[in-house]
Amino acid sequence: MKVVILGAGAIGGCLGGWLSEVYDEIYLLDQGEVAKNLKEKGLTLYKQGEEKNKKHFPVKVIDSLSDVDGIDIIAIAVKNYSLEAVAKSIREQIKGEPIIIGLQNGAINQTILPKYFKKVVFSVIEFNAWVDEPCVIGYQNKGPFVLGTLGSGLENELKAVSDFMCKAVETITTDRIRDAAYCKMVINLTNSYTTLVGFKYREISSMPLFKKVLSNSMYEGVKIIKAAGIKEFKVGNMPSWGKIKASATLPDFITNGIFKKNLDKMVLSSMAQDIIQRKAGTSELDSLIGHFVELAKKYKVKAPYNEAVYELCKTEFAKSAFTPMTEEQVWEAVQKKL
Repeated sequence: MKVVILGAGAIGGCLGGWLSEVYDEIYLLDQGEVAKNLKEKGLTLYKQGEEKNKKHFPVKVIDSLSDVDGIDIIAIAVKNYSLEAVAKSIREQIKGEPIIIGLQNGAINQTILPKYFKKVVFSVIEFNAWVDEPCVIGYQNKGPFVLGTLGSGLENELKAVSDFMCKAVETITTDRIRDAAYCKMVINLTNSYTTLVGFKYREISSMPLFKKVLSNSMYEGVKIIKAAGIKEFKVGNMPSWGKIKASATLPDFITNGIFKKNLDKMVLSSMAQDIIQRKAGTSELDSLIGHFVELAKKYKVKAPYNEAVYELCKTEFAKSAFTPMTEEQVWEAVQKKL
């Protein structure tokens, strides 16, 4: 199969490298500095804790979709804020109906991509990856990718993508892709808060407050999606809803050990890469925590922690020079919502 991966950031880069190791006709498409580095240096991937064993992947790089005839699969690995424009551009450039794989955080791709394409397979990314510099990417685990479609009728396409990917990386299929996406979004709620306080960029000034806000943000997320009819979907090391509730409601002396253990596993989030590392000013704030705040209002679920963090992020991320807040400053804003 001829596969084009559009976007060679953390997830697109990982997928591109792993597939290129197994298949010949894998093509990467990006722009600017990323495209330049892909052509000159290829991809470099490494697993967390194994930095000395970085692996180099020479990859095929294209400048346009028209460079490849008869594309079978296009994996779209751009972020939510670029997705609509990218999907429209792809639709204008291609003929026929290749299989489209949506590789975004959240569920907004489930609304956008079907407007432009008939054969869409959605993927929930159940592993963390980050960009050290263009085309140098770290990851915690090699997968899994959870694949699914909306409704029936694309069983053959889903199987084709799964069979293709699983030879290179752990791949799981499900008929509950909406549940999977929203359950992963609960974990992604932490991205906003950890970016707001500059986690990994400054010392945490109050671990009790850091834990309190982070744990309650996720617990609110669980209550919000339960009210929306979402059922729990757990894969791998993802914390269960029960553990999320326990972290937010049980005394600290019971949960501190587990929390600190999980904290050690946390890496620089994709949002922090946008706001702090790249100083881009754009992020997935609205499509992640913003969407949950909207759902909370719709289903009448109290969400003071997420509301406060969302409002602070909207204000602080919009500033020309973002400066992380302290845990005490965020807690002061949360208290006004309680």
